[in-house]
Amino acid sequence: MMGQIYADALAGAAAEIEYVDGTRVVLEAARWFEPIEGDESLLRRCAGPTLDIGSGPGRLTVALNRRGVRALGIDITPRAVAHTRRAGGFALLRDVFDEVPGSGRWATALLADGNIGIGGNPELLLRRVRQLVRPGGTVLVEVAPPEVRSRVDRVRLHRGALAGDWFGWAVVSVTDIRRVARAGGFPAVDCWTSHGRWLACLS
Repeated sequence: MMGQIYADALAGAAAEIEYVDGTRVVLEAARWFEPIEGDESLLRRCAGPTLDIGSGPGRLTVALNRRGVRALGIDITPRAVAHTRRAGGFALLRDVFDEVPGSGRWATALLADGNIGIGGNPELLLRRVRQLVRPGGTVLVEVAPPEVRSRVDRVRLHRGALAGDWFGWAVVSVTDIRRVARAGGFPAVDCWTSHGRWLACLS
C-alpha cells in the first residue's frame, strides 16, 4: 500500500506523511521532478560513475546522464523508475539492500533529499553503501540543519482514507553526521551549505 500511495503522489495525487503522534505533513512529491536550488552543488561533485539511491522520478540521475556522467538510479517504486527512463535516465527497480549492479565499483553514491533516512538506520545504510562504492569512493549526503535533532521516526503514508504500513525513517543532523559516518565506515566528512540545504561528502 505504501508503494501505491507514493506512486499516486508522483502522479499528482494529494498524499501525507503521518507520524505516530498523529501529526501529518504534506508529501511534496512534485518538487522532486524539477531541479532544486542546491542540486548543482551535488552534481558537480559527481566526477565518476554515480549511483543515485532512492532516486525517485530521477531528476539527479537524468541531470548526470545529460552531463555525460554515467549514473544509475535505483528506487523501489515502479512509477518512479518508469519516469526516470522516460526522461532519458537509467534506473532500476531495486532496494539498496538487494543486489545492485556495479557493486564495489561506483565512484560516488548519492543520498539526496534526506535519503540517509532510508530504513531508519543510517549506520546500517552507510555500511551497505560502503560495499557499493569503490575504495576511495565518496557518498554525497543531504542532512538536516544543526538546529534539528537527529532521530528515528515511525511514519506511514496517507492518501484520503488509505493508509500504508508503518516504516522507519531517520533524520540525521549535520551536527551528528561525522559520528554516523564513522560508524558506517566513512572516517572523513566535509560539510557545506548551498541554498539553505546542508550537505556532506563522506569518504
